[in-house]
Order: sequence, then structure tokens, then C-alpha cells
Amino acid sequence: MLTTERLILRAARQDDLMDLHAIFRDPRAMQYWSTPPHDSPERTQENLDRMMAAADPLLYFVIEMDGTVVGTAGGHGEGEVGFILHPDYWRRGIVLEAMRAILPHIWNATSLTRVFADVDPNNTASTGLLVALGFHETHRAPNTYCINGVWSDSVYFALDRPTS
Repeated sequence: MLTTERLILRAARQDDLMDLHAIFRDPRAMQYWSTPPHDSPERTQENLDRMMAAADPLLYFVIEMDGTVVGTAGGHGEGEVGFILHPDYWRRGIVLEAMRAILPHIWNATSLTRVFADVDPNNTASTGLLVALGFHETHRAPNTYCINGVWSDSVYFALDRPTS
């Protein structure tokens, strides 16, 4: 578990299901995600099961604020980082605060020399956040995701392990 001034960043638990479903069913939150909005808690349960199974070492966190899970953030896959936040909490610096705690943890818990993020180029909030965290654009690719028959492009960002 990590803590910041406003947040608790912790492993996912079964009782997070409905808070997570509120995020993953919201079309605003899912506009730039790699899947369509979840149509049922059972669909969100699949994500939750993966999050709970991948907790050693803990690299991908639920973001808890004032007792409510408002998002997720951290490392998943082979050096990829990502985040999602319930739209009711957008524009409050929550993901920036979370990632400023999570990135040093990733460097301490792994031997990764670089992390990367894949973002829809139209998602200016996420691209701006990555730049604010020190990420730099590495390349772009067309037609990387097809959701409900609509193709999206990707812009890739990377952050190298800090040198001491």
C-alpha cells in the first residue's frame, strides 16, 4: 500500500467491485479505453479478478479517496503503465498525485529500465499528464484499437528509469 496526501493506493479487493463497475460502465471514462464500457458487474469482475491475481509485486493499484475507489493506476503488462479515473473526479490532480507515488515504487520493485504508455492521441488530458510526469513521445501508430467498429490510433510515451 502507498499513501499520498489525499489518496490510499492499494491492492484491489472483492468489495471494490461496484466502485470499479461505476468507472468501467461510464462511457466518459471508457471513451479512450481499449474496451467498450462494461455492460454488467460480471464483466467488471473479470478485470477485478486479474487485478487481484497480479498483486505480487503490487504494481497496479486501486485509487481510494475518502473511502471510495475512484480509479486505478500503475504498471501492468510488460512495462506498460496506465490509469483510469471516474469522471466525477477529473481535473483534481488525482492521477498525477497517484502516479508520482507509483512510479518510484515501480522503479524500486522491478528491474525495468523504462516504462511506457499507449494513449489515444485525442486524449489530451492523459497525454498532458504523461508529459507532466516526464514521459516523452516515442512514436505513433494508426488503427491500434477497434471498439464497436470504430478504429483509434495510438501515441506512445516512455519514461526511463531515473539515474541517481
